Amino acid sequence: MIKIGILGNIGSGKSFVAKTFGYPVFDADYEVSKLYKKNKKIFIKLNKKLPKHISKFPIDKKEITKAILSNKNNLKKIIDTVHKEIKKKMKLFLKENKNKTIVILDIPLFLENKINTKKDILVFVDSKKIDIEKRLVKRQHFNRKLFNRFKKIQFSSSYKKRKSHFIIKNDFKKKSVKNGIKNILKKIL
Repeated sequence: MIKIGILGNIGSGKSFVAKTFGYPVFDADYEVSKLYKKNKKIFIKLNKKLPKHISKFPIDKKEITKAILSNKNNLKKIIDTVHKEIKKKMKLFLKENKNKTIVILDIPLFLENKINTKKDILVFVDSKKIDIEKRLVKRQHFNRKLFNRFKKIQFSSSYKKRKSHFIIKNDFKKKSVKNGIKNILKKIL
C-alpha cells in the first residue's frame, strides 16, 4: 500500500486534491468534527483541560474557537487530546484499506504532529496567496484570528515544499489538478 500525505497551507485546496486522486481518503477534519459530535470521552478530556470553554456535549465548534482565541496554550491542549484519537482512527482506516494500492491522508499538521513515516509520499498543494485569500473569506465561519493562530503552529510553505516528493499547482480548476495527479500516479505506480 502506498500512502500519500497531502500537505499545503490552510485554504490551498488539500481536501479537493485528496478527493480528486480517486483513492480512499482519510479526512482528519471530518473525523475531528465527528469526535466533537459523538465522542463523549473526548468531551470529558477537553472539559477537564478547558472547563471554562468546553461545557456541553456535543461540543460546539464555537466553544473550541473561543477556547483557542482566549489563550494560545489552549490550541496545544486541544491538539494533544484530539490527535491521539485521530491517530487511532487513521490506524483503523489503514487496516480497513490494507488491500488498496493507494490511500490518501488528508491531515492538517501532518508533518508538525509527526504523523508521517519515511515511506509516505508527500504531495504539496501549491496555490496562489490571492486565490487562498478569496476562498477563505467565503468560508461560512472564517475567523482571521483563528486562521493566524493555526498559521503560527504550522511549518513554513518552503519547508513543506522541500519535504515533499511532488508539488501540485492548484489553480482551483479540476483539469489542471487532474493532470498533476495523473503525472504523480504515473511516476509512483
